[in-house]
Amino acid sequence: MKHADDTTLDALEHMLLHLRRLDGIREKKRGLFYRKSQAFLHFHDDPRGIFADVRSDTGWLRRRVSTRAERRRFLQLVKTLLH
Repeated sequence: MKHADDTTLDALEHMLLHLRRLDGIREKKRGLFYRKSQAFLHFHDDPRGIFADVRSDTGWLRRRVSTRAERRRFLQLVKTLLH
Protein backbone atom coordinates (compact mmCIF):
# COMPACT_ATOMS: atom_id res chain seq x y z
CA MET A 1 0.00 0.00 0.00
CA LYS A 2 1.64 3.24 -1.13
CA HIS A 3 1.32 6.66 0.42
CA ALA A 4 -1.36 8.83 -1.14
CA ASP A 5 -0.36 10.89 -4.15
CA ASP A 6 -1.47 14.44 -4.98
CA THR A 7 -4.52 13.26 -6.92
CA THR A 8 -5.76 11.30 -3.93
CA LEU A 9 -5.03 14.17 -1.57
CA ASP A 10 -6.96 16.48 -3.91
CA ALA A 11 -9.98 14.20 -3.45
CA LEU A 12 -9.53 14.47 0.34
CA GLU A 13 -9.03 18.25 0.42
CA HIS A 14 -12.31 18.95 2.23
CA MET A 15 -11.34 16.53 5.00
CA LEU A 16 -7.80 17.92 5.08
CA LEU A 17 -9.27 21.39 5.73
CA HIS A 18 -11.11 20.01 8.77
CA LEU A 19 -7.98 18.26 10.04
CA ARG A 20 -5.92 21.45 9.68
CA ARG A 21 -8.32 23.25 12.03
CA LEU A 22 -7.91 20.75 14.86
CA ASP A 23 -5.84 21.76 17.87
CA GLY A 24 -3.02 19.42 18.78
CA ILE A 25 -1.87 18.37 15.32
CA ARG A 26 0.00 20.12 12.53
CA GLU A 27 0.47 19.29 8.91
CA LYS A 28 4.19 18.86 8.29
CA LYS A 29 3.74 17.91 4.63
CA ARG A 30 0.49 17.78 2.69
CA GLY A 31 -1.53 14.90 4.10
CA LEU A 32 1.03 14.08 6.81
CA PHE A 33 0.06 15.25 10.29
CA TYR A 34 2.17 15.26 13.43
CA ARG A 35 1.21 15.39 17.08
CA LYS A 36 4.04 16.91 19.06
CA SER A 37 7.14 15.33 17.50
CA GLN A 38 5.51 12.08 16.34
CA ALA A 39 3.81 11.18 13.09
CA PHE A 40 0.09 10.98 13.88
CA LEU A 41 -1.88 10.60 10.65
CA HIS A 42 -1.28 9.90 6.96
CA PHE A 43 -3.06 8.47 3.93
CA HIS A 44 -2.60 5.55 1.53
CA ASP A 45 -3.78 4.58 -1.95
CA ASP A 46 -4.95 1.02 -2.30
CA PRO A 47 -6.88 -0.84 -5.02
CA ARG A 48 -9.67 -1.21 -2.41
CA GLY A 49 -9.89 2.57 -1.85
CA ILE A 50 -8.29 5.36 0.15
CA PHE A 51 -7.11 4.54 3.66
CA ALA A 52 -5.91 6.63 6.58
CA ASP A 53 -3.58 5.53 9.34
CA VAL A 54 -3.88 7.31 12.69
CA ARG A 55 -1.80 6.68 15.80
CA SER A 56 -3.59 5.65 18.98
CA ASP A 57 -2.20 4.78 22.40
CA THR A 58 -1.95 1.15 21.31
CA GLY A 59 -0.50 1.66 17.83
CA TRP A 60 -1.61 2.53 14.32
CA LEU A 61 -5.26 2.22 13.33
CA ARG A 62 -6.13 1.91 9.64
CA ARG A 63 -9.50 3.12 8.41
CA ARG A 64 -11.00 3.36 4.93
CA VAL A 65 -11.86 6.97 3.97
CA SER A 66 -13.16 6.60 0.42
CA THR A 67 -16.73 7.81 1.04
CA ARG A 68 -18.15 10.87 2.79
CA ALA A 69 -19.60 8.71 5.54
CA GLU A 70 -16.24 7.01 6.12
CA ARG A 71 -14.54 10.41 6.26
CA ARG A 72 -17.06 11.72 8.81
CA ARG A 73 -16.50 8.67 11.02
CA PHE A 74 -12.74 9.04 10.66
CA LEU A 75 -12.84 12.72 11.67
CA GLN A 76 -14.80 11.73 14.79
CA LEU A 77 -12.17 9.09 15.58
CA VAL A 78 -9.37 11.64 15.22
CA LYS A 79 -11.18 14.09 17.51
CA THR A 80 -11.64 11.35 20.08
CA LEU A 81 -7.96 10.40 19.96
CA LEU A 82 -6.92 14.03 20.43
CA HIS A 83 -8.91 14.40 23.65
